[in-house]
Amino acid sequence: MPEPGEKKGGAQFERGLNVLGSIIAPATLLGALLFYFGYVSSRAQYDYFGLDVDVIGLSTQDYVMRSPQPLLVPLLVFALVGAALIAWHAQIRRRSSRAGFAAAVRRGVVVGLVILGVGVVLLLAYPILAGWGYYPLVTPLVLALGGAIAAYCLGAVRFLARTAGASHRPPTGVVVLLWAAVAACVFWATATVAQWSGLGLAQQQARRPDNLPSVIVDTEERLFLPDEARVNETLLPASADETFRFRYWGLRLLIVGGDRMFLIPNAWDNHNTTLVLPLDGSVRLQFQFRNLEP
Repeated sequence: MPEPGEKKGGAQFERGLNVLGSIIAPATLLGALLFYFGYVSSRAQYDYFGLDVDVIGLSTQDYVMRSPQPLLVPLLVFALVGAALIAWHAQIRRRSSRAGFAAAVRRGVVVGLVILGVGVVLLLAYPILAGWGYYPLVTPLVLALGGAIAAYCLGAVRFLARTAGASHRPPTGVVVLLWAAVAACVFWATATVAQWSGLGLAQQQARRPDNLPSVIVDTEERLFLPDEARVNETLLPASADETFRFRYWGLRLLIVGGDRMFLIPNAWDNHNTTLVLPLDGSVRLQFQFRNLEP
């Protein structure tokens, strides 16, 4: 038989593992969420310039660092809504002993289920409403609202039944699954906001490319850029010591990924292309100062 000291040590070790798991699991989940929303936002942003974000070669850390920008508005909304719901819940608890409270809670269940039904109809109507721009945001919000009202009111019904000693109560599994559906819908809505945020950032960069670093590129071979790019090309003087023959300016650095850089013209429209150049000895770069007084 194990000694008492061994039992005590084993119990302490088990408690340590539980504490460690309670710390690591939320941190891992948070990191995964930050990565996902950063990826969704970046994918929408660079897709506007004709790039697949997977081609750029951003790292996990890059996506995590890009996640605060699309998550700022959702986090502020969640904080404000959460504060309002806490205050509302406190008011409801104070009125739970009043006459007619149980009937009001049951009506709340019906209202929540009706809103949830509307959300389900929107979900099934995707082939018809897919072209509606606000569909990916309205649908999950309607589903989340209906599910939250129904789950909260069903939880209140369970509380009243337990207080009254009644044996007939709504199943716990129904309440849990409704809250799980609410969480999934909130995740869907947040991903939509992240996608819109990335697209909006791309459109802002396209309208004001002068906010991006200006680059002069020297190459050994001609790039044969399309005329629509409106990038200036100059033939450099021939020299025995000079391997670079062509100079291009009027370009802006969009992003650097891995061993490549992605450039766009000064004036962007939907006929332009994104130039991809390697960061090696085949090109020479010059970054221009911004036109701001020191």
